[in-house]
Amino acid sequence: MQHIINFLDWIGEKIGAIVSWIAVLLAIVIGVDVIIRYIFQFTYVWMIEIEIYLFGMMFLLASGYTFKYEKHVRVDIFYTKLSKKGKAWVDLIGGAFLLVPWCYVVIVSSWYYGLSSFLIGESSPQPGGLPALYLLKFCITLGFVFLLIQGVSHMLKSIQVIFNKDN
Repeated sequence: MQHIINFLDWIGEKIGAIVSWIAVLLAIVIGVDVIIRYIFQFTYVWMIEIEIYLFGMMFLLASGYTFKYEKHVRVDIFYTKLSKKGKAWVDLIGGAFLLVPWCYVVIVSSWYYGLSSFLIGESSPQPGGLPALYLLKFCITLGFVFLLIQGVSHMLKSIQVIFNKDN
């Protein structure tokens, strides 16, 4: 089981490293946009849309990486007061009955959302906007696949804690 956990965590780390470069690219694009806007007094629609695409990609694709380090928002009323095994039970049950089904629903529905966008060749409705809006829509699917992968890893870690006699 530990090999599976290590592999799933490795995937999460690699995705996190790749997505971190999207953040760098986004900062550069925003910097160029600000310079153009305030020095030359104009901007491009496509540049603003690149900023939106990159931010959306970063937000969606990093969800699994964020989950790996438990940086998602958690409504925590009782969780911190639980024992290690109690937390593991909450994580396992929450993962099995909330995270996995929700990821499945979003993956399936967003796949068809992105596919229909691809089939019609959807692009920005703005004059001068970007083509290939479906790329951003497919990032919804990918982001939830990455979240599901990390969720499975987290659930397996919870099972290890539950069945560990030392805890």
